[in-house]
Amino acid sequence: MKEDFLQGNVACAEGALAAGCRFFGGYPITPSTEVAEHMALRLPKIGGTFIQMEDEIASISSVIGASWTGVRAMTATSGPGFSLMMENIGYAAMTETPCVIVNIQRGGPSTGQPTLGAQGDMLQCRFGSHGDYSIIALSPCSVQEMFDLTAHAFNLADRFRVPVFIMSDEIVGHMRERITIPDTVPVTPRRSLIRGELPFRAGPDGVPGFPAFGEGYAVHVTGLTHDEKGYPKATSPKAHEELVMRLWNKVEHARREIADYEVIHPDARDVFVSYGAPARAVQQLLHDTTDPDIGHLRLRLVWPFPEFALGEFPNARRFLVPEMNMGQMAREVERHTCCEVIPIPRLGGELHMPGELHHILEETR
Repeated sequence: MKEDFLQGNVACAEGALAAGCRFFGGYPITPSTEVAEHMALRLPKIGGTFIQMEDEIASISSVIGASWTGVRAMTATSGPGFSLMMENIGYAAMTETPCVIVNIQRGGPSTGQPTLGAQGDMLQCRFGSHGDYSIIALSPCSVQEMFDLTAHAFNLADRFRVPVFIMSDEIVGHMRERITIPDTVPVTPRRSLIRGELPFRAGPDGVPGFPAFGEGYAVHVTGLTHDEKGYPKATSPKAHEELVMRLWNKVEHARREIADYEVIHPDARDVFVSYGAPARAVQQLLHDTTDPDIGHLRLRLVWPFPEFALGEFPNARRFLVPEMNMGQMAREVERHTCCEVIPIPRLGGELHMPGELHHILEETR
């Protein structure tokens, strides 16, 4: 175990390497470029492969292909590049391709604010590709969590055979903090396909074994609706319903198992719900006050949304949701509570200040 002083994006790359990531396919884009730069520096030295692709469409395509050879694979991008990846993110969901996609969010839409932070891609992450599917998304609020959650993302991707997202932002990606780097991190490998099993026949948890290319399996991989052998069955309503329901349920039924959140002052009546950089402002507010009636639900895993976590505050009368967007996750809180929900949106790239949050809280009491 050692301590180091790292930038968030570099810690993200180091977390991936510690988890066994050995392929990175990407394209430079502010404010995520340091992830690619560090992977380009480190991967060749440990037997891995870094490829700068011609664009973000090719980047996610290369990651999907690399994953099917059995290696842990990742890409990193930001707003416009994330949009370009959406079609193949849907392909990864349909083909059950485990991979990690890092989005260091910036202000949008379009080119927007390349050098400033935002959280405007949270709903795009969940619903950006067409059709019904479920994914997993994590949101670090510190440089340490950039390392820890990136490493954890690979285990979730392999466990559920889904794309897993690190939904960070420019503020956390570019800040520098002291972190602890463990000698090893837990590694949960994807389950191999047993000889004789059908490549898309799920186990009890809804997840099939993984038949990596080059290991002697005859596997057909298609984005079309397919049967358990992997062959197209796109005109069958029954086959499509069964497949999509399984893709959905394998994640949604495990939401309690994979939930990751922090509860502070569970008896509070006024509760902040936060994720990513705004969580730091709430943490500072709680540090500066002795008011036990102010609670905090900090989400490290945002999708699937852990609605049951709201119940950790039985006395809550209002939830306040500071976000660097127009209230994307606040809508999710509203769906799952009868309490008053107060969105605290922020655009322009600047983070909420603790005093501002306290002022809004006092005004609404």
